[in-house]
Amino acid sequence: MNKQVQQLDRVIIRFAGDSGDGMQLTGDRFTAETAQFGNDLSTLPNFPAEIRAPQGTLPGVSSFQLHFADHDILTPGDAPDVLVAMNPAALKANLGDLPKGADIIANTDEFTKRNLAKVGYEGNPLEDDSLAGWRLHAVPLTSLTVKALEGYDISKKDAERAKNMFALGLLSWLYHRPTEGTIQFLEAKFAKKPEIAKANIVAFQAGWNYGETTESFSVSYEIKPATLRPGTYRNISGNQALAYGLIAASVQAKLPLFLGSYPITPASDILHELSKHKRFGTRTFQAEDEIAGVGAALGAAFGGSLGVTTTSGPGVALKAETVGLAVTTELPLIIVDVQRAGPSTGMPTKTEQTDLLMAMYGRNGESPVPVLAAATPSDCFTMAIEAARIALKYRTPVMLLSDGYLANGSEPWRIPDV
Repeated sequence: MNKQVQQLDRVIIRFAGDSGDGMQLTGDRFTAETAQFGNDLSTLPNFPAEIRAPQGTLPGVSSFQLHFADHDILTPGDAPDVLVAMNPAALKANLGDLPKGADIIANTDEFTKRNLAKVGYEGNPLEDDSLAGWRLHAVPLTSLTVKALEGYDISKKDAERAKNMFALGLLSWLYHRPTEGTIQFLEAKFAKKPEIAKANIVAFQAGWNYGETTESFSVSYEIKPATLRPGTYRNISGNQALAYGLIAASVQAKLPLFLGSYPITPASDILHELSKHKRFGTRTFQAEDEIAGVGAALGAAFGGSLGVTTTSGPGVALKAETVGLAVTTELPLIIVDVQRAGPSTGMPTKTEQTDLLMAMYGRNGESPVPVLAAATPSDCFTMAIEAARIALKYRTPVMLLSDGYLANGSEPWRIPDV
């Protein structure tokens, strides 16, 4: 079937579904293939604040937004051009952000009376013309996935779980994304469960083939690679970039890196990432609380290491006395504050940039501290090195601010020659 190919200069896609629908993995894979293709991009993962909200409810909606283009872009965008809604809750939670004329790809299998009632729909929006202002593509993603996996040695439940790969395959066809990387990723991820790997690959390919053969999609879209500076690029999140920046700073300073940290969202990924790189002399210590984490980092600085502690807003409040001690003793210490939303314990999966005054003045006595803030996910790498430079040169603690969007968002990063 010959289909029209339309050229675009940019597009914003939002994958949305229940917490168990694999939207973050789907978005990550689409992002990886988009980065490999050569587009500039920016991402916005959005997690539920609850540990696990009831299935099919509005609080349980998880989404992943990706903005990619053939030119330089700076944000993940505001209004999506395409919404992939895996259930009624995903549609209702995100419909208000969609401009008229945007595309909606809805999983019709999940629009049952029970699921519609959970989110307050009296009728089925896919059938009552309430979505007439948008371009609706009603696709039975779940049943098409199960049908594609008939004859494979997996349960129906496992087959249904692969529906996100069907959706990924469909979107990969729609926007001419590469497929080899995703297939290799699935083979590696499920290496110990080859039947699950095969099922996900088949579902992914079935989604691609559906886009190629169905009359529901008469047009596919092409966004040419962006013109980037020569060099080697990779996709990187803010927390990854910050971890790599700290490693680079320790190597440049010829000092061992010590991270004393208490796990806290959205900063925990830095602890996880640094623990993988012991070959660079990096040591990580998961403390029993925030005060122990910063105390250990300050002790490491006293012993000649590059001392670092990572936290979010509530942890900064608890670390204040030890930061003041670092000022008094003139010891280099890096405090990374990956900001979250709200006062007190706040909301771990939501973001704000509201810790500036606490970072500047949140200590007793006269205890000034330099404060740095990253601008983009890749800028976290540069700011980590700069924070180490200031801390070591001027023998002072340094506060480095990031936030949840930078930490979990990603963009292409030109690997520097350091």
